[in-house]
Amino acid sequence: QVQVVESGGGLVQPGGSLRLSCAISGFTSDSFYGAWFRQAPGKEREGVAIISVQDGVTYYVDSVRDRFTISRDNARRMVYLQMNSLKSEDTAIYYCAAGPIPTWAPRQYSSWGQGTQVTVSS
Repeated sequence: QVQVVESGGGLVQPGGSLRLSCAISGFTSDSFYGAWFRQAPGKEREGVAIISVQDGVTYYVDSVRDRFTISRDNARRMVYLQMNSLKSEDTAIYYCAAGPIPTWAPRQYSSWGQGTQVTVSS
């Protein structure tokens, strides 16, 4: 059974940085993708970044490109999201997900973490 657990959210001022961590367990190989989604109040869940755990290929949504970096540590089965130059509009609950294909469609991911709150405010 696949389990996903996030950590690392919090309150940060605009322009600041945070790193989110995601522990993924239960996959029998590295042939899967780790993804970060976020959901702000009153909005739909949106994809932020995706990484191939096997070869490290990454995908970003335009709004975070050049500010966020997704990475992985295969030995520890961890996926990270380094968030720099944070803006108020980045405020949301951030979710980590794991699945077999790189897609921005949340319904294609069967394994989700509980979410971690990121608040960007002065």
